[in-house]
Amino acid sequence: MATHDVTVFKPYDFRVGQKIFIEGGPRKGDWEVIAVTDRKVKLRCPFSKREFDWNRFCYVIEERKGVPWPGKE
Repeated sequence: MATHDVTVFKPYDFRVGQKIFIEGGPRKGDWEVIAVTDRKVKLRCPFSKREFDWNRFCYVIEERKGVPWPGKE
């Protein structure tokens, strides 16, 4: 059997109260996790205070300590 390089992705286990930064894509920016279900995550923008329910979608790249949050609008 041949072997190949394989990239493995794992859904992120969101926790209510987390401050997160999404680095790219249409959801790019700072968010606060305000609710989590098996299928959905509810995020709030710290600037506009708008809330969005999305299918769980993120994967961890790295966790940073001591980072200013939220960033610039």
